[in-house]
Amino acid sequence: MSDVRAVSATPPATSPAPAGPVAVDLSAAYHGSNIEHVLEELEGELVGLAPVKRRIREIAALLLIARLREEQGLTTEKPTLHMSFTGRPGTGKTTVALQMAKILQQLGYVRKGHLVVATRDDLVGQYVGHTAPKTKEVIKRAMGGVLFIDEAYYLYRPENERDYGQEAIEMLLQSMENQRDDLVVILAGYKERMDTFFQSNPGFHSRVGHHIDFPDYSLDELMAIADLMVRRQHYAFDQPSRAAFGEYVALRMRQPHFANARSVRNALDRIKLRQANRLIARGGIVSREDLARIDAADVRASRVFATGTDDTTDE
Repeated sequence: MSDVRAVSATPPATSPAPAGPVAVDLSAAYHGSNIEHVLEELEGELVGLAPVKRRIREIAALLLIARLREEQGLTTEKPTLHMSFTGRPGTGKTTVALQMAKILQQLGYVRKGHLVVATRDDLVGQYVGHTAPKTKEVIKRAMGGVLFIDEAYYLYRPENERDYGQEAIEMLLQSMENQRDDLVVILAGYKERMDTFFQSNPGFHSRVGHHIDFPDYSLDELMAIADLMVRRQHYAFDQPSRAAFGEYVALRMRQPHFANARSVRNALDRIKLRQANRLIARGGIVSREDLARIDAADVRASRVFATGTDDTTDE
């Protein structure tokens, strides 16, 4: 695959630096940009992920300083904004992408700051002439914001010579270069598969400036996530039910297809179903506490306790 970037024979003209020193109030610039609020949102929404949060703060600082340097007439190479997020499902990649879109908008790197999530099915057609309009439409919707392509490696299927993914790849590469002033692309997926994808598609790798790996959550972090989800939905564990859910998560973590926070959320949804059916079967008068409380029986009814194996239903 050829690299479609145009290379200029002469360096671009830059504005001369100011003759004398100009003071810049960094604190005022930081608070005025409103990125502090976005970073606080990120901290509040996501449990753990300390390395990811630190990297996002570093990128935000780099972008702010680049903007201030530009305002002061200092020669500044435009930061590379396209990114790669790697990690297993349920580790917060989409949530972080949404907050990154807000940071980019606050600092003036994109106009709207919205997030468009796409997969191969949204970009690649099934017959000749189908891929180009699909990919163009997705890119059009993402302009002014961030295009998040989940499981991006599925775009490239070298084993199928009639696959149309390569056409979508070429169009994305062109947009990543030509529209980089108003479009940021984040490629996401499992780390090993993304590494192979970048090796097979060097055009993508050369355009991605930030590679961020999202680690799996620990048991303690997953329980903190569960507590947060339960509290936000106005449910409540009691001591036996919380202990039972801790056992459930420990078992579930050892099974295939475990998806971190996503599996926790799905498990809680099923627990709420069991709680509702238990209350209806009991009948009679129920208190507000009854409506909110999750019992250990609601948790232990999961087949995970009985079989110890995953049956691909994320149960």
